[in-house]
Parts: sequence; C-alpha cells; structure tokens
Amino acid sequence: MTSLVTSKGLDHVGASAISRMMTRVNALKRGGVDVVGLHVGEPDFDTPSNIGDAAIAAIHDGDTHYPPMDGTPALKDAIIAKYLRATGLHFDRPEVAVTNGAKMMIFCAFFATLRPGDEVIVPAPYWTNYVDIVRMMQAVPVVVDCPAANGFILDPADLDDAISDKTRWLMLNSPGNPSGAVYGRDELSAIAAVLAKHPHVWLLADDIYEHLVYDDAAYTPMLGVAPELRERTLTISGVSKGYAMTGWRIGWGVGPAELVTAAAAVISQSTSAASGISQAAAVEALEGPQDSVAAFVSEYRRRRDLLIDGLARIPGLECSRPDGAFYAFVDVSGYFGTTTPDGNAITSDVDFADFLLDAGRVAVIPGSAFGSGTHVRLSFASDESVLRDAVRRIDEACGQLR
Repeated sequence: MTSLVTSKGLDHVGASAISRMMTRVNALKRGGVDVVGLHVGEPDFDTPSNIGDAAIAAIHDGDTHYPPMDGTPALKDAIIAKYLRATGLHFDRPEVAVTNGAKMMIFCAFFATLRPGDEVIVPAPYWTNYVDIVRMMQAVPVVVDCPAANGFILDPADLDDAISDKTRWLMLNSPGNPSGAVYGRDELSAIAAVLAKHPHVWLLADDIYEHLVYDDAAYTPMLGVAPELRERTLTISGVSKGYAMTGWRIGWGVGPAELVTAAAAVISQSTSAASGISQAAAVEALEGPQDSVAAFVSEYRRRRDLLIDGLARIPGLECSRPDGAFYAFVDVSGYFGTTTPDGNAITSDVDFADFLLDAGRVAVIPGSAFGSGTHVRLSFASDESVLRDAVRRIDEACGQLR
C-alpha cells in the first residue's frame, strides 16, 4: 500500500491538545464514565431568541442561496457601524470580510501574507492555534513569554527585542485565551509605540472575547488608541463567544482593503461564503438588543468568582482572577515532584492534567498547549453546580498526591 505523503505545511502540525482531550473525554463518556468537562471554551447558554428568530425569518424570506463571497452588505454594514462606535474610524465594505468563524479569518490572513521563513510574534500564553497556523504556512512563530508576574501582558521591551527584519505580524489577543488578561489603554499605547519604530510589522488583533470583561476592566480596541496603525492592522472578531453563537460559524476581519481582498481570494478558493442564514442572525446580534450579553457577563462573573475562590482553597494551586474571557489559567507547578497513589511521578502539566482526568474525572487542558508548561486551563463557561463539583473533585484528587 502506498503511504500518504502530506504537505510540508503539516510537518509540525497535528491535532490540537483540545481535540486530543475531547477524544479522551468522549471515549470515557461513551463507556459510561461521568466526566466534568472544563476543557472546552464554549458558552453553555443557548443563542438569544431574537437572534434565532432573525435566522428563521431569513429562511422564510428565501435567503437560502449563495451569499456574496466575503459577506452580505447587511452584515458588513453592521460591522462597520460597530467599529465606528468603538474606534471613531469609518471603514468601507471592501475593508471588511466575513468568514466561517474568526479562526478562518486568521488562516486567510496568514495564507495571504506569509512566506516560508517569515516570522510572527506570538505572546505566550497564547491560543494554541496561532502557532499551528503559522507553521502551516511554513513561517516561524516567535514566542515571547509574558509571565504571570506581569499579568500575562506583553512587555514592550521584549516585543522590541523580538522584532527582526523577517517579522511580518504581531499577534495580540485581548481579552486573552487562556490567561484572561485584558490590555488597557496605556499598555496598548506602549505596544503601538514599539510598532511605530518598525513599519514593516503588521498587527493582528484577535478581539473575539471583547464582550467578556469583568469588574473594572474594559475592552479597548487598538485602533481606538492608535488610529495611526490603521493601514497595517487587521482586527478580528465574531459572534461565537459574546453572543453564544459558536455553532453559527460567523467571524470577520476589518483592515486595509488590499489585505482584505487578498484574504477574500483565499475564502473563494477554500470555504466559500459563510452561511447567509447565519449572517442574518449575526446582523441581529450586532444591531438588536444587547441585554443578553450583559446577562451572560454577569453570570460568567459569578462563575469566575466561584471557581477562583474554590481553587484558592486547594494547597499547591495558584491562580489570579482573570479580567476577561472565561478561563482560569492555574499554576500547578506546586505539584511537580509529587507522586500519584499508583506511584507515577507528576513532572509536568501534562502529567497533572492526565491525573485529574484519571483520578478526579475532571478534564482540563495542559498549559504547554498554550506555551506555558507550568499551568493548566479550566473553562468556567459551565453551570455553577458543575463548577462546584469540579472544585470538589480537583481538591480530592490533589489530596492524593504525595
């Protein structure tokens, strides 16, 4: 039998850590095992009814044909209005592209602009797909550590040191997955000042968690702070997280028309247009009542506090209170060097995550998938009863380590 020869872009890319954990969890559940899943970053809320009604209306109106390749005029206009409110900047329709989820916009932008050997600066901890997509383009992710002591925020001096003549992009994710870090105006201004010194570097701002901020934190778009970066900034977002619309698969990018046109060429040769019905729903999400988003945020805040306060009572775990998104990024290095009841040593985040699944039946993601091998990521996008059960199980499992 002839063996499969894969493309060079897949040489260093495999299934994500999240996908691997989902496979293990699903296998256990099929076997009747009760697993508490804190490994997936997905809202447990249903999509608000007004948004669903808009999709139903689109079906009844016959909006079931091929939509424009890069987005319907109605959704583009809703996105343009959104960024006018957020940044004070007006964009035109050719500067907006709609994709099948925000991840696809990242893929299209990198496919359109990266060549082998180009570099993309990725602050760590990072969403695991960033580095994999860069590698698929045969480009090089340049990872810059952003330690917990600095609030997981990129140090401008470290950014400056990481930039080379091969640097094409800086990835910036705020609020951040997995850290929950939110960049404030001063921090964004400092990063913009570094980018001003390096006009060959573009910025990809992944703002998919923009609605999910807590307490005194506030979402601030980079172009609201540094509009002078407009001609080399691609802002990416979507409706999945803030509006509980993960299954609708609508994301977008807003940036210079030349870049957006190039990305749209990738769309036309890959996924083609996003569902017109989903786009009609996204218009309602952006233009309709926002009270559901406020209710989601209020509930996430309660869940965050429940989880963080519970974890704080477990010796050996350290976790700051995230300002945004819906993840707890927990330092578990206090358990490195311990031993399980079966005599297995815990020497890494992967060992710890595997032990939690085996002994506590709690699924989490090892932090090494996000560039931080001392942590694990837990999602608090679950009901409070689930989170209480998870804390209890984690406490009992950790109590078995010696």
